[in-house]
Amino acid sequence: MVFALALVGSIFWAAIMYAVFYARQTPEAKVRKRIMAMIESAESERARLKRVRNAYKPPEKPDVASRRSFYRRIVKPALDALEAFLHSLTPHAIIGMLENKIFRAGKQNIWTVQRLAAFWVLSVIFFTFVGFVIATQTDYFVTQKFLIVIAGGAFGAYFPFLMLNRQIKNRQKLLRRQLPEFLDLLCVSVQAGLSFDGAVAKITGRMKGELSEEFRRMQDDIKFGMVKAYALNQMAKRCDIEEIYLFTTSVIQAEKLGTSMSQTLETQAENIRERRRQYIRAEALKAPVKMIFPMVMFIFPSIFIVLLMPSILIMIKNFGVMD
Repeated sequence: MVFALALVGSIFWAAIMYAVFYARQTPEAKVRKRIMAMIESAESERARLKRVRNAYKPPEKPDVASRRSFYRRIVKPALDALEAFLHSLTPHAIIGMLENKIFRAGKQNIWTVQRLAAFWVLSVIFFTFVGFVIATQTDYFVTQKFLIVIAGGAFGAYFPFLMLNRQIKNRQKLLRRQLPEFLDLLCVSVQAGLSFDGAVAKITGRMKGELSEEFRRMQDDIKFGMVKAYALNQMAKRCDIEEIYLFTTSVIQAEKLGTSMSQTLETQAENIRERRRQYIRAEALKAPVKMIFPMVMFIFPSIFIVLLMPSILIMIKNFGVMD
């Protein structure tokens, strides 16, 4: 009897807690769902417009259409079918990781997940085959040959992510290099009387580079109906560097609290300049460590030859005389 009452009380208490939790989470879930729907609609609209611009072609005459290139008639459809087949073989977790890497690399409108997934499958197959060829050409034991094949497949699985990570790091370096100049121009423009959006539009219209492209895309997201704070957060996630996170957070707080945007931008510009100086100092301090390898490989042998060779020749001569 006591056990039944305790079980009923526990179920009743769990139901109350679930109801309270669901009542609190439902508004947030609705807002989040609405924001995600707006993002998806904006992305689909951007992709549709790009497809329309790329797909529009002047009407071809029958004789011109019949003389289309062999690549467009045969090769391209075959490659598309192969990509679709290889994409179906790729695990969903790998596809999600590739989407995240493409998002951080800022190549959403250039690279496709389907093509990268096909490249991942081909990379695994190719390097596994290379490992198999190397294993068959050696006299190792069976277990060692098996490990060589496994190592080739593992390297093939990691190779696309290695290339994407390299692309992301190079892009982050460019963003860090362009950010101080961009913020200085943005601060001067706002202090001259322009609004934040007007200053960003003015600078992106004249500046080129990865950072200006990110700000231009942020403005396009706002034009498609995305909330400004969410558009800034999405830009920070695409850039994925600490300086951009600090900048977007300060701008969002200034918009919410109604503080002076020019003062906020001036403070952020000074902070970013100081962080850039610290980053350069840190890179300069790493130079002696990076110089050890070329010194050991190329400089020290020459020094040893110049300093020790006379002593070695004298010792050889003396031992030869003694013999």
